Amino acid sequence: MKRSLVVLCALFCSVALGSAQNNRGQDRIVKEVRHELVMLPYYNVFDNLAFKVDGSTVTLMGQVTRPTLKSDAERVVKGIEGVEKVVNNIEVLPVSPNDERIRLAVYRAIYGQPGLQRYGLQAVPPIHIIVKNGNVTLEGVVANEADKNIANVQANGVPGVFSVKNNLRVEK
Repeated sequence: MKRSLVVLCALFCSVALGSAQNNRGQDRIVKEVRHELVMLPYYNVFDNLAFKVDGSTVTLMGQVTRPTLKSDAERVVKGIEGVEKVVNNIEVLPVSPNDERIRLAVYRAIYGQPGLQRYGLQAVPPIHIIVKNGNVTLEGVVANEADKNIANVQANGVPGVFSVKNNLRVEK
């Protein structure tokens, strides 16, 4: 009986469970999926892409600001050798001038903060800002608990934000 390997990844981490033989193939798929998603031309700090690998099936999750990003993610993952099925559960966020204003204001508040500016210098900044109907969710990875707390305070200080859910994780 073949054991299944399940991987849940938010592009900057991977967790793998299963037999060593399955791990090699699954690890390759995880690395390729992560690479393909990060390389998408319109993937940015206002999008959150995650995925789960179960055998030859990849489930895409997260939130994006553009419908084309959802379809592009599915297309590139389908092209990966060893992937037989893609389940696309990516949510396209509603178009809202208010949410767009909040996105930009939260971005400036977080990445303009002297202690957090270094994160903005990376090719894909690790703090992702998801805004839906005035509610902000912070996703990603930071170096320490203080950076996580500073990002939370900065996002909460933006006018018009109803709530902030801080899902930032601290690097180990």
